[in-house]
Amino acid sequence: MIHLAGTIWFAVCVGYLSVLIMRQAGFNWWLIFSLSGQSALLLFLLISLYLFAIFGATATGQKTTVEHPLTSSTPYLSFYVSAPLLGVLAGAVAITGETIITQFLSCIALGTLAVTFLTWVIVDPLASMLETLTPTSREHRLRRLAADKRQQEERQRNREELLNRLFAQQEQDRRRWQVFLRPDAEKLTALLTTSRTNFTQAEHQAVGIGIRAWQTGGLDCMRQLHGMALELYKEKYYNLTITDHISNWWDGIGSWRNATISSRPPAQKKE
Repeated sequence: MIHLAGTIWFAVCVGYLSVLIMRQAGFNWWLIFSLSGQSALLLFLLISLYLFAIFGATATGQKTTVEHPLTSSTPYLSFYVSAPLLGVLAGAVAITGETIITQFLSCIALGTLAVTFLTWVIVDPLASMLETLTPTSREHRLRRLAADKRQQEERQRNREELLNRLFAQQEQDRRRWQVFLRPDAEKLTALLTTSRTNFTQAEHQAVGIGIRAWQTGGLDCMRQLHGMALELYKEKYYNLTITDHISNWWDGIGSWRNATISSRPPAQKKE
């Protein structure tokens, strides 16, 4: 909460100094107001990203307390987050003699800007870098990186084992369905040669077969049965043109969708 308040105060001081500089440069108020809207939006986005990064680093920073004993300590963090507010005191101390309100606010804003910049941009990165040079910090960092690498490798192995189990299960299902679906595949092959007179009855039978396949193994089972029926058709009626009515008959069963519907008339059984 203190960090949020300090960050907002820092943004207010930056905005105040920007407006003051533009006024001293001779800019009119209407131009300053026209620029302030876009600048405020951009500043809001930058502050949001900064706070997100800070809070994310705080959430994951418990692992590196050994590597950064100073910058992760409570006194240092308190000093870090309150840097903009401490800048108010620095600016107030720098005021000497009698001043008007504009000078007073300028000193406060400049003190906030100076202390915040010094703390966040210079002191904090320098302190973090010096901490990583200690033997304890380097040793802990190497162990942490090695542990992270082992965890990543373990996750990769688990993913590969899961994929292998899924592929093995799918292959087992395909071999089992190859025998189980043989009678239905032969029925569908015969239905593909149905004449126009019995076409509606053939469609009803094919729908029933498709529903059983969907209930047995879902879309994969339907695809395998569909492929088996077409292969059997080629073996039995190799000299006839195949019109894939099965895809049309099954459209809407489960998640089966017919992507291509042939416009050719149904094949006639050769007499």
